Amino acid sequence: MTAPEYPPGRNLLDGRVVVVTAAAGAGIGFAAAKRCVEEGAVVVVSDVHERRLGEAADSLAELAGERPLAVRCDVTVEDDVQGLFAAAIDAHGHIDVLVNNAGLGGEALLVDMADEEWHRVLDITLTGTMRCTRTALRHMTGRGSGAIVNNASVLGWRAQAGQAHYAAAKAGVMALTRSAAVEAAEYGVRVNCVAPSIAMHPHLAKTSSEELLAGLVAGEAFGRAAEPWEVANVMVFLASDLSSYMTGEVVSVSSRHP
Repeated sequence: MTAPEYPPGRNLLDGRVVVVTAAAGAGIGFAAAKRCVEEGAVVVVSDVHERRLGEAADSLAELAGERPLAVRCDVTVEDDVQGLFAAAIDAHGHIDVLVNNAGLGGEALLVDMADEEWHRVLDITLTGTMRCTRTALRHMTGRGSGAIVNNASVLGWRAQAGQAHYAAAKAGVMALTRSAAVEAAEYGVRVNCVAPSIAMHPHLAKTSSEELLAGLVAGEAFGRAAEPWEVANVMVFLASDLSSYMTGEVVSVSSRHP
């Protein structure tokens, strides 16, 4: 089954200021930034890869009519996180939406896994999400509004050999989302996350074996991987007023059933 036609924007985020982490390249982060622009948002993009970040901002400029603010940020460094949010607020006055997309995978059996591998995946994927969420909440709770959308994974629920560190990190993102949502609700701030199964993009193809990817795709009911923009569409929904009564939810973006 082929992917459906790329959908038009519907101004779901008209005038909102949206910060997207890990937005460089051709994966879910860039797709989220692009969809947000198409939905009328003012986007701030960040990534640890400065050259690729610049290229992403240039591509978004063609769509938005002006170049979005692009801030290099390593989510494992607290000063970088603070700098990202300070730059966004300085440029636009406030932040309405945060899309936490930064994450790192890998493949290693637990018996062979070095502490360094474990800590790096957890620090980027889980602790990095916590750092950005913490900073966004300090700003959003003071304003009495905001939405945070985290990127988890179906591996937060499912077992897969060689993915203990990644699965643990993504399960942690799910738990972080639920706890942060409860804390933020009284301030009018919503926190949700998506849990994609497999969204095909060049970086994933380069970092995963063909055998692994083929096996994952074979398990999908549609017989194909998701397009990154199909995951981004759900992120936009969770960031928009259409999900106004949803918080603490983990939304599976998958056609596979257990």
